[in-house]
Amino acid sequence: MPTTPPGAPERRPRLTPAVADARRAVRESLPDLPEGSLVLVALSGGPDSLALAAATAFEAPRAGLRAGAVIIDHGLQGGSAAVAERAADAARALGLEPVVVRRVDVGAEGGPEAAARSARYAALDAVAEELGAAAVLLGHSRDDQAETVLLGLARGSGTASLAGMAPAVGRYRRPLLGLRRATLAAACADQGLEPWHDPHNSDAAFARVRVRSSILPLMESQLDAGVVDALARTAEIAREDSEALDHMVDEIADELVDLAEGGCSLPVAALLANPPALRHRLIRLVADAEFGLALSRAQTLEIARLATDWHGQGAVHLSGIRVEREGGRIVFRSTTPEPPADPQSD
Repeated sequence: MPTTPPGAPERRPRLTPAVADARRAVRESLPDLPEGSLVLVALSGGPDSLALAAATAFEAPRAGLRAGAVIIDHGLQGGSAAVAERAADAARALGLEPVVVRRVDVGAEGGPEAAARSARYAALDAVAEELGAAAVLLGHSRDDQAETVLLGLARGSGTASLAGMAPAVGRYRRPLLGLRRATLAAACADQGLEPWHDPHNSDAAFARVRVRSSILPLMESQLDAGVVDALARTAEIAREDSEALDHMVDEIADELVDLAEGGCSLPVAALLANPPALRHRLIRLVADAEFGLALSRAQTLEIARLATDWHGQGAVHLSGIRVEREGGRIVFRSTTPEPPADPQSD
């Protein structure tokens, strides 16, 4: 961090286009928060989150808000504690308060990237609850969004993955989704901020790094220099469509789902009357809302065939539930035994 010699007048960083863009993005993400509430920046010390921290430190007080920072030390690299403390020092120098450093233990479930993400968000949730924060700001950029869309395409995960990262989910907000990574690096340079560069961001063992360093540059050189913006626009369109379909399914479910002890059912005629996109969403909604089960594409289609391709086939057996056709209805039942009644409760 740059320092001002003792007795010298404080030198304010010049307002460049990159700095102005970052501040504007943060400003537009804050107006609905109650005055006096706390906003936390999830800060790694990298260029994106450091630009976000600087913009938040500038904009939050002008919006009547308090601004702090959370630094998560994943402990996955030698010297990670020192890196976390450097980020904390940068946050304090920007005027953020409180500044919390939280060390997490990263497991192995789902692979290293997924495990680190789960540990990180669990820690962010815990700190936000402890401090009573109204929002946690994340430093994902437009480049991150494009990478997420490409990774979703490769997995064949449907519109949920194509929709990428939402600008806001619960307490989490992503003000910088409209800005390129280069703009955020420029914002740091223009303010004399020295970001940390994570070695993992150049490790080709990670799929996202391969997309970032090889696939996207190849697409930009061979197809169009605007590929990143095009992929980000695709995410916005897919999210709008997905949210509209989900809203329609919620309304349909209120009318069609018949709840009964130990399960629920859907009318075959209504499933057949709806297009596949709504039919499949309705099936997934019932499995998730009533039984906490996230269905795969193959499982969803197998259940749908009880209506669309009925030829007397048997029940579909899934983890914790059984789905079968009974007359004109598709019936979902739990196969998890009920816990024994507590004899002391009578």
